[in-house]
Amino acid sequence: MINEIGISVSIVSYMILMLAIGIWSSKQNASTDDFYLGGRRLGPIVTAMSAEASDMSSWLLMGLPGIAYISGLADASWTAIGLALGTYLNWLLVAKRLRRYTIKANNSITIPSFFANRFRDKSRILLAVSAIWILIFFIPYTASGFAACGKLFHTLFGVNYILAMLVSAAVIILYTMLGGFLAASTTDLVQSIVMTVALVIVVLFGINAAGGLDRVLENARGIAGYLSLRQMGNSNVPQTATPYTFMQAFANLAWGLGYFGMPHILLRFMAIGDEKKIKVSRRIASVWVLISMAVAIFIGIVANAMSKAGAIAVAKTSADAENSIIRIAHLLSGNGLGFALLAGVILAGILACTMSTSDSQLLAASSSFSENLLVEVFGLSLTEKQRVLAARLTVIAIALLSIFIARDPDSSVFAIVSFAWAGFGAAFGPVMLLALFWRRANRYGAIAGMISGGVMVFAWKYLVRPLGGVWDIYELLPAFLVSALLMIAVSLVTPAPSREMTEEFDAVRRGD
Repeated sequence: MINEIGISVSIVSYMILMLAIGIWSSKQNASTDDFYLGGRRLGPIVTAMSAEASDMSSWLLMGLPGIAYISGLADASWTAIGLALGTYLNWLLVAKRLRRYTIKANNSITIPSFFANRFRDKSRILLAVSAIWILIFFIPYTASGFAACGKLFHTLFGVNYILAMLVSAAVIILYTMLGGFLAASTTDLVQSIVMTVALVIVVLFGINAAGGLDRVLENARGIAGYLSLRQMGNSNVPQTATPYTFMQAFANLAWGLGYFGMPHILLRFMAIGDEKKIKVSRRIASVWVLISMAVAIFIGIVANAMSKAGAIAVAKTSADAENSIIRIAHLLSGNGLGFALLAGVILAGILACTMSTSDSQLLAASSSFSENLLVEVFGLSLTEKQRVLAARLTVIAIALLSIFIARDPDSSVFAIVSFAWAGFGAAFGPVMLLALFWRRANRYGAIAGMISGGVMVFAWKYLVRPLGGVWDIYELLPAFLVSALLMIAVSLVTPAPSREMTEEFDAVRRGD
């Protein structure tokens, strides 16, 4: 009973803090620029940590340790390396130029608006296509976050899944609807701190419960291929290892390509207050991502040793292994009220991973619908106050649709995350990079690249990849390449950009 009280106190306190931040942030929103970009006044620390917290989702504390628990270093590490490289390159190549370009391009406050303004697309096709892709991929992505919250509470307390999911969603909806981008970014900073504390607690307690660091390493060495980057171990069959091919490693590295097209991360670049502080943000973000993913992988290895020592139940599948951190929290909570409170922090960390992603996705999806489709595509005439109200109502509407999708407790959270990541990376990534760095790019190429990238993700996932063998490649890589090649080819065979566009491009490149 005491352990449940301690856990509940930590989680409820965390949720109250999130709501308080939303209420405080609501007073800062006087315009849609404030609601969607925080008035472009985020500091370097908030920018860095909110970007990475919104990126990681529950995959950091559940998915990555689960992979490492079952198969060891190879699969988890190559994916983490790809994500770490993608994070660093995104900050290095995209952040400063995107912030500068979105101001030059008619003060664009959303990604679809930037594409339309950058390419002078008066037909509004780019605006509509990009907004539709955001809705297609973000609504189920947000639903997966709601589902993860519901599953967590259902697993912990036996609470009805639907009720648990609704309460979690209500908290996210309230602080996002009230505070907009500033609330999402500030809560993401807090959530990144909670995630970090959770990682530290789990590692320290887990090593102790497994019998010490030597026992953890001894257990890992006893599983063939477990600590290798060139072989995949199998904790269920400790004497058997399978080769980890170059193609598998390359496909997992390709996860890093997704960063160039993630609207909820790119918005952080647009919102930073001073572009000179981007270097500070880049260093903070890159170091945090690298360390947090390394610790998450190590947690999977520690959890495996704990299960062999009898401290927690043995997991036979990756899906089961993803719950290792919940089992560790349960074990910790049985040592008195103080430890139960710490266990609550661990579980709040899982919530933080999920909520920090869901709020950003919810905001990006609502901006695409209310600002880009209603106002810019369909030409609905609204005052500034009406636009802010429309933005808040859209947050509610999209959240309700996400809740409807998440009503099934058996829905696959991580499969949705993987597919949506590929969708954004392929539809937006090549277009974003070429928009920022290629002077000859035009709207015809951007439209071709954006449509082909999104469509190719579906085609490869459902038509090509099931063939297996050499075709069993994560859909992001082939779709990204097709999008980039088509954008370049179509841009070259259609009229060159106008003088106004090239002069603007040159001014952004010079930093004028």
